[in-house]
Amino acid sequence: MLSSREVVDLVASWITISAAFSIVVSSDPLSVFPLYLIVVGTAFVLHELGHKFMAIHLGYHAEYRLWTAGLVLALFLAVFTGFIFAAPGAVYVLGFPNRRENGLISLAGPLVNFIVAVCSLLAIIFLSPGYATTEVLYTIFRVNAFIGFFNMLPIYPLDGSKVFAWSPAVYAALVVPLAVLAFLF
Repeated sequence: MLSSREVVDLVASWITISAAFSIVVSSDPLSVFPLYLIVVGTAFVLHELGHKFMAIHLGYHAEYRLWTAGLVLALFLAVFTGFIFAAPGAVYVLGFPNRRENGLISLAGPLVNFIVAVCSLLAIIFLSPGYATTEVLYTIFRVNAFIGFFNMLPIYPLDGSKVFAWSPAVYAALVVPLAVLAFLF
């Protein structure tokens, strides 16, 4: 279901964004890099796959493509400003989805982030894992909540602009809980 080029593009983006997070959050990026491979895998990779599989579900061909300049920018900003702005690429949909379909495709990525964030939080609350596992789950929770919320901002080309254009009610139904998760925890 994933082309070989798509796998290469996703893996390159995944590793680069994981490195950017590691650089920003630690004075010893190599020590936290494995953690951020897991975290970015749940946040970025699953987000993009959400878009892809929703598009396929709606009858479109869709593939992830990396944006080299976005990857370079992410690393540059991480190293020189301590800020993460990740625009590593996007899922491109062949065809012409209508407003509803485009809204659903755009909604899928942040919805995946919301689901992963909630599942991570529930695992912490109900499973009472050990300290290390709690730290991993909490980091997965925080990053997914933030990425989901950020992508729901109603600014083009972010997902939120397309979801809002399709249905302000659906937009509000996801952006409000994501905001609560991103800013109250």
